[in-house]
Amino acid sequence: MAKHLKKLTLLHSNDMHGDFLAEQIDERLIGGVSMLSGYISKVRETEKNVLYCVAGDMFQGSIIDSEFKGISTIELMNLLNPDVVTVGNHELDYGLPHLLFVEKCAKFPIINANMYISSNGARLFQPCLVKEVDGMKVLFIGILTEDVLSQTRKDDTVGSLIDIADAAQEVERICNSFKTEDIDFTVLLTHIGFEEDKALAQKLKPELGVDVIIGGHSHTLPDEPVKVNDILIVQAGIGTDQIGRFDIMVDTDNNCVDSYSWQTLTIEAGTCPTDPDMDALLLKFKKETDAKFGRFISRLKRTMTHPNRYQETSLGNMFSDALKDSFGIDIMLLGSGGLRVQNFGPVVTYADLVDCYPYDDSIYKMTVTGEQLKRMFLFILRDEVWLGHHCEFYQISKGLTISYNRDTHSFSQFKFQGNDVEDGQLFVVGIEKFHMLNLEKFTSVPLEDVARNGEIKLISTSSFQVLEEFLSNHQQLNNQVEGRLVVV
Repeated sequence: MAKHLKKLTLLHSNDMHGDFLAEQIDERLIGGVSMLSGYISKVRETEKNVLYCVAGDMFQGSIIDSEFKGISTIELMNLLNPDVVTVGNHELDYGLPHLLFVEKCAKFPIINANMYISSNGARLFQPCLVKEVDGMKVLFIGILTEDVLSQTRKDDTVGSLIDIADAAQEVERICNSFKTEDIDFTVLLTHIGFEEDKALAQKLKPELGVDVIIGGHSHTLPDEPVKVNDILIVQAGIGTDQIGRFDIMVDTDNNCVDSYSWQTLTIEAGTCPTDPDMDALLLKFKKETDAKFGRFISRLKRTMTHPNRYQETSLGNMFSDALKDSFGIDIMLLGSGGLRVQNFGPVVTYADLVDCYPYDDSIYKMTVTGEQLKRMFLFILRDEVWLGHHCEFYQISKGLTISYNRDTHSFSQFKFQGNDVEDGQLFVVGIEKFHMLNLEKFTSVPLEDVARNGEIKLISTSSFQVLEEFLSNHQQLNNQVEGRLVVV
């Protein structure tokens, strides 16, 4: 008997991070939501069954997003008209109450199945969505990373009320609740990272019928889908320079994938038309931000770079040194993931600084023993960092030099100002509030242990303002990568 097959085209983005504007790259105009919208519209016009989904982190990373606190992003996304979006950790950057507000502004469904109010067990969002196309029922389930708890700890009003339930259990619960319906195809729309997607797929029972995981968070751009437990797993990198595309033949008798092709396509002029309505809305936002953000701050000696968050960089050295010198502390530990550009300067405008360092935070100082500092970096440099997991990492200020051997999991050098760090030494360390509140999770050293060494004290309500002031007063900065952190 012949199989009943229907074609389904799934377009997907993740970690767009306010990447709204096209850029000139090697004489080609690449990315931006105008051409992205044009491409999606073209596919919707030429293909029969098209669904476009976004796997989290629409917010943060651009001055247009940060100036309007995500409301601009929601308006632009409304024009992009995704069929379904899941929550990413950076959707929480402006606070949970603000996210619940902007959700009401969205004309598209935002789903999440495993984020709860711990006091009463109520879900914060619609957990899933069934889209019907050409007689097929496609089930989407939204899953979020544990990192959201790190974000919500910054929110004094609701942070303690949020709970993240086990992803595999939530998927099973939802899939079981739809057993009475004829679901032809099931997609997990996740924001947990590519390695965690693979681990989740391994846990899922085949009878649940999960076909595809479309993920985000780790900014992975695979060459092809990874298949784990007969589930296809993909991501589409970061930003709007590309889009993922699945063309799937669905076996509607057995509710499974019969055959498929998958690729990432570059969003570029020539193959992707622009969207005039999107251009007009972008121009409105850009006019407002250009007037405010175009002012000159500093001229550096050369371009500072930050090519990889998991290594020492010249940009990381410059920012960590600026904060150390401004506060007069021994060591500044600066969250490496908070630096959002690969190239910075040599001419620096206010807009450049916002693009580079959009997550303004307060700074605390704490007293750390030499033994605790070593324990922190043994954890920060653990194997998961080099195996593709999404981990917190730090840029370190001048004076501290560390050499770490991955094979022996030990330090060949751990010095401060040229001298070996002794276990009983005390150091005044600066750290952003987000990292201070999650100290044990990010460094393995409990905050209460550090507090026994002395008072943990707020020293600045705005790291951004300190950096702006420092750059304004220091021209021709020329920081280099100098071997502060060497991993062998």
